[in-house]
Amino acid sequence: MTSVSLRPETRPATSEIRAAVAAGNIPTLLAVLVEMTGDRRWLGDRFRPTRSRGMDDNSTGGLPEDVQAEIRDAVVDALEDWYEQGSPDREPADEELVAALMSFTAGETVPPEFGPMMSEIVRGDLRGTHLPALPAELGSTMTALVIGAGVAGMLISTQLAEAGIEHTVLEKNDEVGGSWYENQYPGAGVDTPSYLYSISSFDHDWSTHFGKRDEVQGYLQAFADRHSVRDRVRFGTEVLSATYDSAAQHWEVRVRYRDGSESTLTSRILISAVGILNRPKLPQLAGMDTFTGRMFHSADWPTELDEPGALAGKRVAIVGSGASAMQIGPAIADKVGSMTIFQRSPQWIAPNDDYFAPVGDGVHWLMNNLPGYREWYRARLSWIFNDKVHSTLHVDPEWPEPTASINAVNHGHREFYLRYMRAELGDRDDLIELSTPDYPPFGKRMLLDNGWFRMLRQPNVELVGHGVDSVTATGLVDSTGRAHDFDIIVFATGFHSDRYLYPMDVVGRSGKTTVEAWGDHDAYAYLGITAPDFPNLFILTGPNTALGHGGSFISILEYQVRYVCDAIRAMIDNRLGALEVRREVTEEYNDAVDRAHAKMVWTHPAMTNWYRNPEGRVVAVLPWRIVDYWAKTRRVDLADFHAEPLDP
Repeated sequence: MTSVSLRPETRPATSEIRAAVAAGNIPTLLAVLVEMTGDRRWLGDRFRPTRSRGMDDNSTGGLPEDVQAEIRDAVVDALEDWYEQGSPDREPADEELVAALMSFTAGETVPPEFGPMMSEIVRGDLRGTHLPALPAELGSTMTALVIGAGVAGMLISTQLAEAGIEHTVLEKNDEVGGSWYENQYPGAGVDTPSYLYSISSFDHDWSTHFGKRDEVQGYLQAFADRHSVRDRVRFGTEVLSATYDSAAQHWEVRVRYRDGSESTLTSRILISAVGILNRPKLPQLAGMDTFTGRMFHSADWPTELDEPGALAGKRVAIVGSGASAMQIGPAIADKVGSMTIFQRSPQWIAPNDDYFAPVGDGVHWLMNNLPGYREWYRARLSWIFNDKVHSTLHVDPEWPEPTASINAVNHGHREFYLRYMRAELGDRDDLIELSTPDYPPFGKRMLLDNGWFRMLRQPNVELVGHGVDSVTATGLVDSTGRAHDFDIIVFATGFHSDRYLYPMDVVGRSGKTTVEAWGDHDAYAYLGITAPDFPNLFILTGPNTALGHGGSFISILEYQVRYVCDAIRAMIDNRLGALEVRREVTEEYNDAVDRAHAKMVWTHPAMTNWYRNPEGRVVAVLPWRIVDYWAKTRRVDLADFHAEPLDP
């Protein structure tokens, strides 16, 4: 489950190589072939892949079978030559060649500014992350507390540990994993390809192209094992408050333990890694205390309902039709007596042939034995799922359509997704009407079809096209006044995604809390990472850093960790006791964020989404392309900060 050495003890048979290469992604094989051989004839028009359709990896490259066979044969020959040469170290393509290969294999222009970021991916090296060893004389002063042992908390902990920085990770749960530990509902999984939703330094042979919850959680636990993360975690510990002491240049953090006792911890640096999808949001409905059946949020799915026969004959309600509901519904539809879904707003749903597809042994072999295959495949996914669509999400002020779409390309997306939906729902005009969004595609995060449309056609499934007004002893009353009886009610109603650091009470230098500084629902931070009046506080998964246009949030976290490490490096190198971002720098950045969002689909008046606060300001998602955020977070500029010398 870690990076493997591409130095086999025994040379595989040609038949084994050929069988594995037959399973490879043709555009990826082309990139590897050019890198291994240096032969640019493979960049001729005969071998040029077509543009991928929607959000799939275009495994054939859209090329004729004879051309595919020619490419595969050449890869087999190149790999056998590599063995003949003694399996020399791989020499990754330079930045210029990476840029050329990305555009060629994508079948479309990948802008040149992507070259440096894609080169980093192709090298398999997130350069600049690692901290220097902490000087002995700073050992007792440069300490840290990390809140949360999910992906973000574990990533930063490994870097702090490597540098010898004394720190503790505070985790309210009993195991690492964060949201993946907590969300155990049926069908839970990622909507980003497994080989992209991965830690760049920690490989895994994924069993499916889109990882399901248990495998993702196992992957994160294995990462914790490899880096001894649990040795630094204090489980069953919830942070109640954190107060900055200006005189001492440190944070005082009040925590509550599993047994109810409390204590106060101190550290120079405080790092929040709590995420935004970890505090369930339940609607405030009349009668919620009267229901006599089972009622819970999707994040609190009772494990006993996973037992064979536990749902048999049950009348189940799912309130909500977003990502969690879309995963739960198809996973349990065949197990329940009946299922009713209450949908206030339909979702845009994209096809993907690989959603449940197994990866297979051949692909695993290529990932572990063909030099560069894993890295080039990840780079390919980084284009298709990260920034490829971003340019189409800007509102064309001349576009005449007021609600359905925002520009010509976006309208084409709309027609494509509608054709797919109609093909899936067939003659069910009632479901087509209920499932057709009246807002532009990508106005909410796109969902991938996991059998949702086929599920809606099942005779035991009902889709109700409005919300819920109240709860009764026996069920729910919808917004039209119709009563429904149920045995189980599942609230798939999301999280407090616009309440950053909630419910912690975080007090800055001035004595103001984050709520007083930001308001309940209007958080802001420079790069989403650091805020004025809160020295030495770094926020991973901060405001305006979630991804609305697609992509792997693990990538964003790795860039944030690199930035935080650079800030800590500056504190160590310059013997600083406090680092606080300047207010004018933060305001200028967040003005730019708001101006960018004002021109994008997420502020379109045709819909609501969890990205916006009650006043309509987008507080959750990033307005930039991922490549832009990558560039902004590569280095810390000390001119952006007020820096205080370490008080001896």
